[in-house]
Parts: sequence; structure tokens; C-alpha cells
Amino acid sequence: MNIKIKIMNMSIKCKVMDTSTGKEIYSMLPIKSKVNTWGKEVYFYIPKNTIKPEKNAKEVFNIGEIAFWNQGNAIAIGFGPTPASKKDEIRLVSSANLWAKANNPHELKKLEGSRDGDIIEVLKD
Repeated sequence: MNIKIKIMNMSIKCKVMDTSTGKEIYSMLPIKSKVNTWGKEVYFYIPKNTIKPEKNAKEVFNIGEIAFWNQGNAIAIGFGPTPASKKDEIRLVSSANLWAKANNPHELKKLEGSRDGDIIEVLKD
């Protein structure tokens, strides 16, 4: 399953992982929301769902990994340090499920130009 995330005249292609979180989010597409920023992370709220924390939920992500933050019912995309990070890691405020990976992880660094309120869309590709 492939998706694209559209924001600020840019489109990021991603592969959805074969997990319950990945399948449920994919089934909800398209999603359109407004971005919030937190350090070098953008996150945005998605419709109400039944996604539960997975066994391998984690707080520290690698560039290119797309998270679902259960506690906030939001998709989180980290591309550098956040206020919770130690050194240069990408650390979310609490654990999240990994559900997708960007085909070109370093494209996510372009998200640095995004601002609170920017429109973001997640679409089936």
C-alpha cells in the first residue's frame, strides 16, 4: 500500500507497513488536517478511530519513519530534534506506532518550512 503526503507544494511518497495501525489509517484515507509544529516535528489530528498502542510502539524514530501518536490521536512526522530529544534524535513526547516509511526519507527535512495551520493531506497513491 502506497500513500502520498501533500503539504506546501510538496508530495512525499510513503509505503504503508503491514500492521493494524497501517491498515486502519490506510482505510481512513483521504485525510485532510491542519499541521501543528513541535521542534522539528509536524503532527496533525486524524478522525476518531480504534487504533491501540502496538507492542513495538516507541518514542525515538528514524528519519523517514511516520508515526501514529495514540495519546494525541495524531500522525506525527519527525525530521529532526524535538523539545524532548536528547542530542540529535527524533523523540516524540510519548510512544507511538510506526505505520509508514517515506520512500526518500531525507525529503522530510523540507517540512522545516511548515507552519502551524498549514493544510496537510494524506492520500492513497
